[in-house]
Amino acid sequence: MLFLIIFIATLATSYVLPWWAMAIIAFGASLYAGTRTTNTFWSAFAAVFIVYVIIALLKSVPNDHLLAGRVAALFHLPNWIFLLAITATIGGLVGGASALSGLYVRRVFVNDEAQKKAS
Repeated sequence: MLFLIIFIATLATSYVLPWWAMAIIAFGASLYAGTRTTNTFWSAFAAVFIVYVIIALLKSVPNDHLLAGRVAALFHLPNWIFLLAITATIGGLVGGASALSGLYVRRVFVNDEAQKKAS
């Protein structure tokens, strides 16, 4: 469920909001629906990774990867696919770390409420 929330929200807002909005989306989604640490990180990582690949391909395919190829050459990468993989991995790491932060914030408040009820 967390994967779908992050995937749909990030894909829907990717053309309207800046790139870092996916971190806020992942944080909020894991604050709402996060469960386990590894599940939360990898769900957010995969969702943002796939969205970044989709968006990059939608922007790069119409011009036959001309700009992506030139930027890859600028960074001494052998192909535009490496640039795509690095970009998506960085986005996935940011999304996963943000989702993990949201889960930890959720745990702080859930544990705090349980301690207040016990006292």
